[in-house]
Amino acid sequence: MTQSRLLRAIGCLSLLCIAHISIDAFAQEFPPKKTITIVVGFAPGGSADSAARVIAKKLSEDLGQNVIVDNKPGAGGNIAHAYTATAPADGSVILFGSIGPLSIAPHLMKLPYDPQKDLAPLTMGVTFPNVLVVIPELGVKNFKEYVALAKKNPGKITYASTGSGSASHLQGELLNVRADIDTVHVPYKGGSPAMVDLLGGRVSSYYSALATADPYIKNGKLIPIATTGLKRAPTLPNVPTIAESGYPGFDASNWYAFVAPGKTPDVILEKWNKALVAALKDKTTNAQLAEHGLTPNPGSREDLQKYIASQSAMWGKIIADRKITAE
Repeated sequence: MTQSRLLRAIGCLSLLCIAHISIDAFAQEFPPKKTITIVVGFAPGGSADSAARVIAKKLSEDLGQNVIVDNKPGAGGNIAHAYTATAPADGSVILFGSIGPLSIAPHLMKLPYDPQKDLAPLTMGVTFPNVLVVIPELGVKNFKEYVALAKKNPGKITYASTGSGSASHLQGELLNVRADIDTVHVPYKGGSPAMVDLLGGRVSSYYSALATADPYIKNGKLIPIATTGLKRAPTLPNVPTIAESGYPGFDASNWYAFVAPGKTPDVILEKWNKALVAALKDKTTNAQLAEHGLTPNPGSREDLQKYIASQSAMWGKIIADRKITAE
């Protein structure tokens, strides 16, 4: 090769390298220079939506970028998770993922995405117990009476959930197994529509998020009879847990975690982790989330990955052992 050709070849190679570096730098820009979307798998008005909006506001302030919440309800949150799995992997779309699609649904149905591969963990968001609430018309005042009534009337007491495969669905199934009762699952597209039908008497009970049920507990329209975590909820100190009501070890806490499209570059994932952890540790944000009965629990990407895997193993065994199927 002549010297002039060699120089031209080196020049072309240099231009290609510069172009590649520029494209890489653009792809890994954070925050991206466009509206950032937090996808939520449930209807507006529920705990997931409320928490996401509190966190989105803080992120918008910290990043100096517009952050919006996009509700994509349906299929127990699976629609939103499937959408995020194929969303642009440039950091502009993240998901406020939930226990159902990330740890439960894969054992109940064939999904168009693999939570372990198509969604990348960012950080745990919030954890919280649900509260089992009943309508006064059911005629029970406490958890013991609820179980007794269910035993006398198999297949007649209904309970609402935020969708098939959701935490509120499996909490009811787990109680059916532990208490040897037969309550009937009725799925909805989120906490808000479930609450509407509960208040209307179309279902008789609901494993509700604390914030969703709180106003109706206070005005006497609903009766709280038990919570699903190992410890009593700070906002409902007089309401016992299911674990202390005759079913030791019953622990079905709920959680929401942040994940991104699986192909998002690691550098963007790490920057999102730092931004989210900072927002979740903010005192004002903590106070606002506490009003909804939610406890922020930020951590590393690796910790979230291990936790999702452990939850998947736990619920997968219960589903297999008890032959639970999607509705």
